[in-house]
Parts: sequence; C-alpha cells; structure tokens
Amino acid sequence: MIRTRFAPSPTGYLHIGGVRTALFSWAFARKNKGVFVLRIEDTDLERSTPESVKAILDGMHWVGLDYDEGPFYQTHRFDRYKEVIQQLLASGHAYHCYCSKEELEAMRADQEARGEKPRYDRRWRPEAGKTLPAIPEGVQPVVRFKTPLSGVVAWDDAVKGRIEISNEELDDLIIARPDGSPTYNFCVVVDDWDMQITHVIRGDDHVNNTPRQINILKALNAPLPVYGHLPMILNEDGQKMSKRRDAVSVVDYADKGILPEALLNYLARLGWGHGDDEFFTIEQFVEWFTLEAVSPSASRFNHEKFMWLNAQHIKAADNARLAELIAPRLAAAGIEAANGPALTDVIALVKDRVQDLNALAVEADYFYRKREPAAADVEKHLAGDAVARMGRFADKLEGLESWTAESIHELFKPFCAEEGIKMGQLGMPLRVLVCGTTQTPSVDAVLALIGKEEVLRRIRG
Repeated sequence: MIRTRFAPSPTGYLHIGGVRTALFSWAFARKNKGVFVLRIEDTDLERSTPESVKAILDGMHWVGLDYDEGPFYQTHRFDRYKEVIQQLLASGHAYHCYCSKEELEAMRADQEARGEKPRYDRRWRPEAGKTLPAIPEGVQPVVRFKTPLSGVVAWDDAVKGRIEISNEELDDLIIARPDGSPTYNFCVVVDDWDMQITHVIRGDDHVNNTPRQINILKALNAPLPVYGHLPMILNEDGQKMSKRRDAVSVVDYADKGILPEALLNYLARLGWGHGDDEFFTIEQFVEWFTLEAVSPSASRFNHEKFMWLNAQHIKAADNARLAELIAPRLAAAGIEAANGPALTDVIALVKDRVQDLNALAVEADYFYRKREPAAADVEKHLAGDAVARMGRFADKLEGLESWTAESIHELFKPFCAEEGIKMGQLGMPLRVLVCGTTQTPSVDAVLALIGKEEVLRRIRG
C-alpha cells in the first residue's frame, strides 16, 4: 500500500511551500488509495514551540488536507531512536567520537588553510589495524554514522530523475549528540522505516540529505522509499519567498480573504499541470495527479493569476458558505448582517465583482448602512437640481405596491423622459445617495435588496 507523509518542523508558521509539499503527498496517497501520515519533527527543542505545532495543525485543517495517521511527534519516540543507535553501534555501522568543539574548529581551520573542503577527519572512526586516540576523561561523545568510504549513492528521483552522489562527498554524520539526543537526519530515517513510508515527497532543499538517509537505511537493512524532490517556489522577482517580502504563511492568506480551495488550486499549478486547465476542484486534482507530471524546475508565484483564481472560486462557492465567512468580517466593521437583507442574496448579487473575501465584505456593507460618499462624487452627481430630482423619484418609489427589481426598473424610463434626463443622471445620483458610492451592481437590484423603507430614508436624508 502507498504510504506518504508530511513532516513539518514546528519552528514557525505553516509555509505555503510546506502546504504544497503536503498537498502533493496527500494527493498521491489519495489517488492511489493509500495512507497519508502527519509527523511533527520537533527534535529541535530550542526552536520548536507549542504555538507552532498549533499553527501547523490549524493550517492543515484550514486547507482541508486530512491525514489518516498522526500527528506523530518525534520527541515521543526518543527511546526508539536510542534503541536503533545501539543497534548501529553493535553492528559496527556507528561509533563514538570524542572530539571537542575546539578540536573540530582547529581541524576546519587547517583544512581551509590547505584549500580543502572542511570535514571531520574521521580520527575516531575504528578501522582494521588503526589505533584510536586515548579516550579523554569527562568528555561525553557524539555518535557518528560510519559512511561508506567509496562508491556512490544513486536513486531514481520521482521528480528530478536519476541522481548520483559520491560517498567521498559525505561526512560521517552525527546521529546522536553528547546528551544522547538524536539528530534530524537519523530520526527521519527511523520514522520513515517504522511508519512504512513508501514515497517521500519533499522539497528539493532535502536532496543533500537523501544520500545520508539512504546509507543509514541500507545499514539497517531497511527498505528504501521512492524519493521525489519538489522544486522551490520563487516570488515574482525570482527570489526564494521570505516572510519579510511575501505572504508565505497560511494564516496570512486566510486573513487576506483567500479561499483554501483557491490556494490549493494555485499551489497545485506551481510545478504541476494538466494540459491548459487552470481552474479545477480538489477532486479533479486528485484524479489527475501524477508525480511524473511534476516539473523539476522552480516555479514563480504570480500574484495577479492567483487573485484571478481566487475570484473564480468565490464565484463558484456556495452563497451560504460565503455568508458564514463574510458575517464575521462585517461584524468586525460594526455591521450586524441580521438587520438588513439576507446576506446570501447580497452575496449572490455582488460576488462576481471581487477577488477576495475582504473585498466581498466591503462590497456588501452598503446594503446594511449608507457609506459617506466622497466629496468628488457629491460635487459631480448631486449638484444643482439633482437632490430635488431624487426627492421626486423617491415619491415614485413610495407609490410602488410591489417592491422588486423589475417594478423599480419600470420607473426609470418614464421618469427620465418626464425629467428630460439620461439614465446616468438618475442612476449615479441614486447610487451616491443610497449607497455612498458610484460602484454598484445594477441599481434596480441594489434598491430592491436594501428595501423600500431604508431606500426612502436614505434618499430623503
């Protein structure tokens, strides 16, 4: 059975690059009727925080990527890691190293002075016929993995193709610190083995970790998963996305009025494609997704296209669901949507005009209270006889027995003829007086929704 995992470190927010990794791992598992595992890699005890764990779990819930197993926490598995370290020591695939920090720094300085690549010189690595240094007193050793001295580590990456890295390029990796706590690359190996992960889909910043992890898996006689390394996401300037310049946290996008399905839709298109399809549902994505269709090249985030896609998802979204998302935004602005037209009806009328939920809330607010019009709009549309004319039109409105967009519309043509004006000289002043803005949908539909009593009150001041 296919088993994939998403394994974020809780040292900050849930990054959109992480969300795309989770999305591709999740979709691959769903496409193949497999299992998707969530693992929290919290071995960095100094930087990992409960707040970050919550941000990850909340972010996964918001985007709707449900996991079948987990969340598993590495800090709960230390006994298991220590057991496997002892296994490697016993089999001769790991050894104790007693080098002090000062010795390692001196070693690095000497190598750099000779123009060599700085690396551990393996002085504590046991070999046949080699005499090891005397064990210093009072020094707690690290445990290092005994990396093969020759040969290559090769794998057929599901995204990048064949990758080969010489063992001569690799160091003897520290797998346990002096206090006995295991290191990242080692924990990942044990977790993927124990959790029977068949496909490791992750960012290509992990490519250099992969040969180290493969060597450890081979030393443990553990099965090797299929690796697929996803290219990074760049911003519009072609730079790696950063917190300082870009909205990269899932929370940022939620606050900016983005629908989760729009974010997933757009992230799916960053590095993967299905013909010319741009707008699609998560169900379609799962049906179409293959690792073979993932591009090995970095993708550039296009904000304009992203916002267009969000607008398409808003148009397609259920109005009742949008109302639930908009009501808190209106309430934060001091508007109680219950005291006015049905919010679902308002949304149905205006949602084609916006690209995000915040703009949708702004577009809806004048249905519940009149905005203060801009001075330029007042000067342009309410000068001269315009206010008195609007009063005369209010009298016509008051006489309507049926308050519908159709009955309101039927008043326009005869009133304009009677007043000797064009429709714009009626519609624009009406918008400014009733809504406080010149930018609204069809004015007859707007008036019908706001309601007769409120419209007359606004016109007559």
